[in-house]
Amino acid sequence: MDSRKVFVKQTKKFGKGVFAKAPIRVGEEIAAFDGPIFTYDYEQWNDDLFNHVIQFARRKWRDSNGIARWINHSCEPNCGIKGKFKIVAMRKIHKGEHITWDYGMSERNLHWRMRCHCGSSKCRKMIGTTKGLPKKFLDRYKGYISDWLSK
Repeated sequence: MDSRKVFVKQTKKFGKGVFAKAPIRVGEEIAAFDGPIFTYDYEQWNDDLFNHVIQFARRKWRDSNGIARWINHSCEPNCGIKGKFKIVAMRKIHKGEHITWDYGMSERNLHWRMRCHCGSSKCRKMIGTTKGLPKKFLDRYKGYISDWLSK
C-alpha cells in the first residue's frame, strides 16, 4: 500500500518522482511492488517496463500497481528494500524531500545497466547489480537489500 505521506510529481531532471508531503520515520513503508509478475520469456518486454520493475527471483520481476515504479534511483538513497517488495525509509525523511532507492538493491540480472545522473557526491555513474556494488555501499545498505539476494 502506498503511504499517504508521499505524492508523485513531474521533475525537470528525472521524469516522474515521489516526494514526501510529511516527515517519514525510519523503517516506515513508502510503497510496494504489488503488481503483475513477469518472467524472462515475457514477449512484450519494453524499456519502460524493464526500467520500472523490481527483480525478486532469478528470472522474475514485479511491477507496482501504485507509486513504487516512480521512485527514482540515487547512489545516496533515503530508502531501501525490506523483504522482496517493500520500499521503506532508511533514515528520517523530511517534508519536500525526493524519495529514492538504489536500484542495485534488488537487481541480479547481469545484462541490465543504466547510466546514473543522480548528482550525488557518491554517484557510481552506472547502475547495475547488487554484485557490482562496492563494499562500502553494501555495508551502508545492510538490512535494506532484497531478501532474495541473501539466499
